[in-house]
Amino acid sequence: MSVAFMKEESAETAAETLLPDRPVSPHPNLVTATGLEALKRQLEESREAHQASNGIEDVNERRRQAAGPLRDLRYFTERLSTAKVVPDPVGTEVVAFGCTVTFTREDGRVQTYRIVGEDEADPKAGTISYVSPVARQLAGKRVGDVVSVGGQELELVSISCEMPV
Repeated sequence: MSVAFMKEESAETAAETLLPDRPVSPHPNLVTATGLEALKRQLEESREAHQASNGIEDVNERRRQAAGPLRDLRYFTERLSTAKVVPDPVGTEVVAFGCTVTFTREDGRVQTYRIVGEDEADPKAGTISYVSPVARQLAGKRVGDVVSVGGQELELVSISCEMPV
């Protein structure tokens, strides 16, 4: 095997192992208590994945396998160090961080979301980030209020601030 081939392999491996950092939001890192626990769990999973990759004998494969977990370690360490836990809301008078809101759209669809931190947001699972357009427009609103988001009107039909099951 020629030295040139080995260097090419090493250069290729180096390019694969220099993953860019995950982008960190410029917004305050607000989280629910559940979100904080999820960040801790994700950090621990990243640590475990990184440790597992360190057991790989082939140096090039070890670098490839460690790149993702190392990037995640940096990200979750940063997010945990800046996390600000927002206490659960105490009332259902107005929409606030941690509340679950139900609204109707002009086309008749009814949607329900809990407003949470950016790292815990998953619209398919019923959570949206507090910096999302919908959450920003609904913040501070009361049942019956109508807001405009993306050219559509949404009517707030209920606010619940109970912890999800």
